[in-house]
Amino acid sequence: MENQNNLVIKDSTANPAPLGLAAFGMTTVLLNIHNAGWFPLGSSILGMGIFFGGLAQVIAGIMEWKKNNTFGMTAFTSYGMFWLSLVALILIPKSHPELAANGKEMAAYLGIWGVFTLFLFIGTFRLNVALMVVFGTLTILFFMLAIGDYTECTCLKIAAGYEGIICGLSALYASMAQVLNEVYGKIVLPICPVKKK
Repeated sequence: MENQNNLVIKDSTANPAPLGLAAFGMTTVLLNIHNAGWFPLGSSILGMGIFFGGLAQVIAGIMEWKKNNTFGMTAFTSYGMFWLSLVALILIPKSHPELAANGKEMAAYLGIWGVFTLFLFIGTFRLNVALMVVFGTLTILFFMLAIGDYTECTCLKIAAGYEGIICGLSALYASMAQVLNEVYGKIVLPICPVKKK
């Protein structure tokens, strides 16, 4: 970056992507363990959804904006807001039962997130294989959950839970790969960057 005096200013800020990916991955794993039927919805999921999946990703997105990374800014800020909105969808009906979303409304909510994620998945074809896996499995997850809510098919929702665990773990892998590769100064965990023409 150059200022008016033609001095080059080096970007010395940290890479925010590992934070965003870890926040997304860990929260996604936790929620989908619930979706798979291992335990009921509780405060651990809601707390993670607000503070780690929600706020930490929004912070990572703002940091990506500072780094001029449109993809990272869009993804992390959007999914941070997704987690905050999902917690709101769960908590608002506690005080206002008449506002509870029905299956079709939840299907529309999850389906539009699936469409959004599909476009980001296409963007990962220019990034790396690790992110292709994250966004590919996330696209499938959103559509599985949307169809599950629309059809009220419990089996599909449980299957989506297991698929979501894979999605979350892939995001956690991508996060830790970036951290460890930077710390050790070599490839410890590969993310397989795409060769750009």
